Amino acid sequence: MVHAQFDATARRDLAIAAVEAKTVKDLTWERIAEASGFSVAFTTAAVLGQHALPAPAARAVADLLGLGEDAVRLLQTIPTRGSLDGGIPTDPTIYRFYEMLQVYGTTLKALVHEQFGDGIISAINFKLDVKKVADPEGGERAVITLDGKYLPTKPF
Repeated sequence: MVHAQFDATARRDLAIAAVEAKTVKDLTWERIAEASGFSVAFTTAAVLGQHALPAPAARAVADLLGLGEDAVRLLQTIPTRGSLDGGIPTDPTIYRFYEMLQVYGTTLKALVHEQFGDGIISAINFKLDVKKVADPEGGERAVITLDGKYLPTKPF
């Protein structure tokens, strides 16, 4: 049976324990994703409390991290999503994404609506990818792909 959460505390506590186990065992998110059978972005989000994992994946992740039966069960629950507390983020990496949306959010909205019409881009039917590429001018660049299904607004 599928169960949903209404308080993010249990999943937040599990995320803390999972990250601690990941660190102690010197695992990468890629290795944890391999165990789950899902993408690194989806698996990371699930372990951090933003998605439910199917039973076999929850078992594999919990076993790899050395977490108990409570973790297996909890990894399968539909979470209360949203990993940031209210207000402007203070972590520099997260803040830069906030800053990007402050600068380009209205541009993204204008371009999406011009090309697709009135609607939203799903964060549920969604794919995320992060790649490190060489910068031709030296150093490295981050290429982040957000790939969401467009859902048009339907009058009723």
